[in-house]
Amino acid sequence: MLTLILLISMVVFSVLAVRTKDLLYASIYLGVVSVFVSVLFVILSAPDIALTEIAVGAGLSTFIFIAAVKKTERMEK
Repeated sequence: MLTLILLISMVVFSVLAVRTKDLLYASIYLGVVSVFVSVLFVILSAPDIALTEIAVGAGLSTFIFIAAVKKTERMEK
């Protein structure tokens, strides 16, 4: 049941990331999807992959996206 909730949440946040006009929110939504993916890896008994996903996917990638948005325009025209 938890797996299904995670999968649905990942799809919802992915659609939100694509549909939003604010690039900062899109970056945050993608970071949330990465957190859900890492939780799913823990459920599937792959904690090493989960740690990598949380560090690189949710941490580093989100930081790089937010830094890039700060150097450009935040809202899409």
